[in-house]
Amino acid sequence: MSNGFTPIKGAARSLHLQVAREIARRILSGSLAQGSIIPGELELCQQFGVSRTALREAIKLLNSKGLLESRPKIGTRVRDREYWNFLDPQLLDWMLGLENTEFAYREFLALRRAIEPEAAALAARNATAELRMRLSEVFQAMMASVSSDGDLSAWADLDMEFHRLVFLSTENRFYIPFANVLRVMFVSFIDRASQQSGPLIEEHKAIYDAIMAGNAEKARQANLLLLDKYNQGMQPS
Repeated sequence: MSNGFTPIKGAARSLHLQVAREIARRILSGSLAQGSIIPGELELCQQFGVSRTALREAIKLLNSKGLLESRPKIGTRVRDREYWNFLDPQLLDWMLGLENTEFAYREFLALRRAIEPEAAALAARNATAELRMRLSEVFQAMMASVSSDGDLSAWADLDMEFHRLVFLSTENRFYIPFANVLRVMFVSFIDRASQQSGPLIEEHKAIYDAIMAGNAEKARQANLLLLDKYNQGMQPS
């Protein structure tokens, strides 16, 4: 590690989270290289100004997320990127604001393109009456938020809830976790994409109309069109 860490300040119960975040961001940014051995326990305690208990809890947390691996007589090593749990909400939160955020958004958009259109199609087929009602309420709020007297600041939360309900409406147990796991990245992505492309209310309306009509193919194509618009908006000018 070329540069040491700065002392951590804050409530004792959150110290290990702050330590874990600082180490994780060094790893995610590449300043702590894959395969490298991080400094020993005593040195890190001194750098962060924390107890061994707090440091050990931080290391244990990072081990659970696939970022680190601790071995007796060897030390704690940064694991290869293939083991990092990028679907961990906390890890996604720690990623935000790093230099490679734009690249992460593009990767996230590719993931959305792989799973969302089919989720919309399944929602058109399987959404219950209750979920259709909830989706309708959210979409009406989205419409209000882009009206002349609406509050556009609410758009990101409404957009996130719209897609969360689409995932829930699939009635597929393997799609449902995406409704919650990706929340951190979704909100950040939506906020960034909306600045570039605008709220894209007509594209969301096409998805909504297709789901409410039970037309799976139209729902799939409408979702693809939405993602294509996001992609166009994120292209370098």
